[in-house]
Amino acid sequence: MKTTLALTALATVLAAPALAAARPMTAEDLVKLHRVGGPSVSPDGRIALIPVSVAKDDLSGRSTHYALHGLASDVTVPALWLSLDDWSPRGARFGGDGMIWFVSSKSGSDQVYRVAWDSTEPMAVTDLAAGAIDDFVLSGDASKMVVLATRDLGCEDLVCANVEAVEAIGNAKAYDEIFVRHWDTWLTPGEKAQLYGFQVVDGQALGTGAPISAALTGNTPYKPFGGSEQVSVSNEGIVYFAQRAGGPEEPTTTNLDIYAAPVDASTAPVNLTEANGAYDAQPVLSPDGRHLAYVAMERPDYESDRLRLMVRDLASGDTREVSPGWDVSIGSIAWAPEGDSLYVTVGEVMERPIYRVDLASGARERLTGEGSAGGVTPLAGGDVLFTMNDLAAPNEVYLLDDGEIEQRTHFNRELLAEFDPVSWEKFSFEGAGGDTVWGFSLKPGNVEEELPIAFVVHGGPQGSFGNSWSTRWNPRALSAGRYAVVSIDFHGSTGYGQDFVDSINQDWGGKPLEDLQLGLSHALEQDAQLAGDRICALGASYGGYMMNWIAGNWSDRFDCLINHNGLLDMRSFYYATEELWFPRWDMGGSYAEAAETYERWNPVNYVENWQTPMLVVLGLKDFRVPYTQGLGAFTALQERGIPSRLLVFPEENHWVLNGENSIRWHHEVHDWMDRWTAPETGQAGE
Repeated sequence: MKTTLALTALATVLAAPALAAARPMTAEDLVKLHRVGGPSVSPDGRIALIPVSVAKDDLSGRSTHYALHGLASDVTVPALWLSLDDWSPRGARFGGDGMIWFVSSKSGSDQVYRVAWDSTEPMAVTDLAAGAIDDFVLSGDASKMVVLATRDLGCEDLVCANVEAVEAIGNAKAYDEIFVRHWDTWLTPGEKAQLYGFQVVDGQALGTGAPISAALTGNTPYKPFGGSEQVSVSNEGIVYFAQRAGGPEEPTTTNLDIYAAPVDASTAPVNLTEANGAYDAQPVLSPDGRHLAYVAMERPDYESDRLRLMVRDLASGDTREVSPGWDVSIGSIAWAPEGDSLYVTVGEVMERPIYRVDLASGARERLTGEGSAGGVTPLAGGDVLFTMNDLAAPNEVYLLDDGEIEQRTHFNRELLAEFDPVSWEKFSFEGAGGDTVWGFSLKPGNVEEELPIAFVVHGGPQGSFGNSWSTRWNPRALSAGRYAVVSIDFHGSTGYGQDFVDSINQDWGGKPLEDLQLGLSHALEQDAQLAGDRICALGASYGGYMMNWIAGNWSDRFDCLINHNGLLDMRSFYYATEELWFPRWDMGGSYAEAAETYERWNPVNYVENWQTPMLVVLGLKDFRVPYTQGLGAFTALQERGIPSRLLVFPEENHWVLNGENSIRWHHEVHDWMDRWTAPETGQAGE
C-alpha cells in the first residue's frame, strides 16, 4: 500500500507526558496554538479527517493540514497526517465514494480533486480554465457536485467564456445601487456568488457547470459568511440552497429564502419558504432524502430573532417546527444516520451544548455539559464525533460513545502544559428590572495577591463571550497571568431566552449599562482578590460603543478604557454602515424615522463628560463600523487633553485576523492596562 501517512513530530508531542506549569499564556501562544476544525468521517465510519490550522513560522499567516484519526476504540490520538502539503488542499472532506475530495490550485488554476486516504496521487475531478473556486458540495453518493464560485451574473457556465471583460478607464467603479461595499470588500457590480452543477461519472465532472442560481439576483450562498453549509444536494440531483435577494433592498432585509433547483439547471429555482418574510437558512437533507431540516426566524429584518428548528416533508411540502416553544436559537443541524432524530447546538447560559431532538415527538436530550461544542458528526448507533472548547483551552475532537465523552485528540497538549493554570466561574445577580443576569470571572490560578481587572464588554450586542475559546478576544490571553477578567452578559445577550435578547431593542445605553454597573459591583463583593480601584474596561463593536457610552455616562469608574472599532456617532454610523437592517431594527427605524432614539443613545452627545484615558483601535477595512467612528473618538479625546492613543491596522477589518497584528494588538492593550492600573497610577493620571 502506498502510504503518504508518515509519523510526524506531532505524534511524539501527543504521546508526551504533561509538563509542569511554568508561565502565563501569551499573545504569541494564542497565535501558535493549533486550531482544530470539524471532522469529516468516511462512509464506513472507520476514519475521521480533521483539519488543523497551523501558524506559519513568522506568525503572519496560517496553513491548513489534515490529520487522519482512526475511530476504533483502541485508537485515541491521530498520529498520522494526510500528506498533501504540496497541493495546499482546501475544504478537504470525505465523499460518499470513500475518497477525500478537495480544492487545489496546484495545476495553476483552482480544480476539484479526490484522493484515497492512503495515497499520494490525487485525481482531477475538474479540468476547467475557470478561475477561482470558493468551495463545493457533493450529493451523498458523490454522483452530483455543486461548485461555489463568484462570477458575473451573465455567465452561462463556470468557465464564463460568454462574458467579455470590459476594458476600464482607470480603476474607478460606478454603482447604481446602495450596496456598494460589504464587511471589508468593495463590491464589483454584476458579480455574485453563484452555484454551478455537475454530473460526476467515474470521478470525472462532466460539462462546464450548469448555472443553478443564475435566474436569481443575490449571492448564493449569501455573503460574507455563508458557505457550503447553505447548500445540500440530493442523490436525485436536486439542490437546496439559501439566498438573500439582490437589488436595492439587499442591505435593508434579512429575508433569506431556501430554494430548490435541479443540478443541471434545466428549470428555474423554486422558492420553498416564500411564505416566510424573515430568515430561512442552513438546509440539511435527511439521509433518505425525504426531509429537509433548516432554521427559520419569524420576524422580518431582525438578525437576532430566535432560530427555530424546521423540517419540511419534501414530497408533501408539509413544514413544521420541531420541538416548538423551545426558547433557544439553533446554531447547527446534523441528521442522525437513521434519520429519526437531529443533533443541534444551542447557546444556553454561557455554554453551547449538543442536543438530540426526536423528529417525531420533538423530545430533546442534552448530550454535553460545559463548553462550546461544534462540528457535530453523528455516527451509526448513536455515537457522535464533535469538537469542544472552553475558556481554558481551544478545540479538540471528542467522541460521545454510549453516553460517555472521550477526548480523542490532543493537538495542543504540549503547549497548554507550559501555561500556568487559570480558574473561572459563572455567577448570577439581580440586574436591571430585577431580572437574573449572568457573568463570569477568569483569574490566574496560582496568584494570591490582589488582581487588577480587565472588564470586558462583548459585542453584538446580541451575543455572549461565554465559556468558549476565542482566537481574538481571548480571556486567558487577556489575563496574561496578572489580570482578572470579568464579563457580564447584560440585557440583550444570547443564551437566556428570546425576551432577554429582545430587551436591548431601542435601549442600547439603558439596561445594559445598569447590568454592567450591578455586575461589576457583585463581582467585587463576592471576590476580595479583585482590585476595585484598578480596573480597565474594554470592548469591540457594540463593546466599543459601550466604551464611548461609559466615557460619557459612567465617567468616574475606570482607570482606563479600550475602544476597538466602537460606534461614536449614531447618526453618521447609520449613513455609512452597510447592513442597514441592523440599526433599523435596534433603533426602531431609519435615522430619519427614529432620530430621537438614535440621539438618545448617541455617545457623541456626552463627550463633554469624557475624562478617562482611552486607547482607540481601528481597522481601515472595517465597513461595518467605519474607521471614522474611531477617528472621531480620538479627536474628542485629543481636543480635551485626555491621555489617549490611536492604534491603526491598515489591512484589518472588524476583526484582527493576522497573527503578527494580533500580537501587536495584545501588546498595546496590555501596555495600556499596565500603565493605568499600576498601583501608583490610579485615575489621577500618569
